[in-house]
Amino acid sequence: MASDLPGPASALGNISSDGQEPVRPFVWEIRSISACLEELARFQANALGITGAQWMILMAVAYLGKEDGVPVNVVSKLMHVDPSFVTTHSKLLEKNGFLRRKHCASDARVVQMTLTAKTRKRLASMARQEALDEFASGEFGVDGSSEFIAKLAAVRHRLERVRRENRSGLPKTKRTAVRNDTT
Repeated sequence: MASDLPGPASALGNISSDGQEPVRPFVWEIRSISACLEELARFQANALGITGAQWMILMAVAYLGKEDGVPVNVVSKLMHVDPSFVTTHSKLLEKNGFLRRKHCASDARVVQMTLTAKTRKRLASMARQEALDEFASGEFGVDGSSEFIAKLAAVRHRLERVRRENRSGLPKTKRTAVRNDTT
């Protein structure tokens, strides 16, 4: 991120008093964090010779890591991508020995993914995720991080609801409502 960008405190100092402006610095900070995380994912993916998207699939499977595997649709929901995207990339990961894919015993339509022993070993040797987690939570501490994550999840749920209710992505508020007072 460029060093000449305003920090949160100076950005908040430019906010008008109408109550709507605090959203803009929040959005820009979240977008900046997202860009940094994507760059880190690409860096870590390159170390394994895979794409950033494939790295994220591995991280999702590791995060959700169940003994019997993680269904493709669960990973796609976590990543907010179409299941076919996960299917395509997980097949490539399987071909290269990073994942094991198998059909669920109770429902053959469901494909379960697990990390291979080789992948677990390689991820453990990288050991960057723990350092990144510790670094990121250092700002808040463990309890503060949990509270912050819960608040971010609540914002995400609200935004997803707005997106579903209004395809333009804008919430229907008093400011954005259009009235037809032609009587």
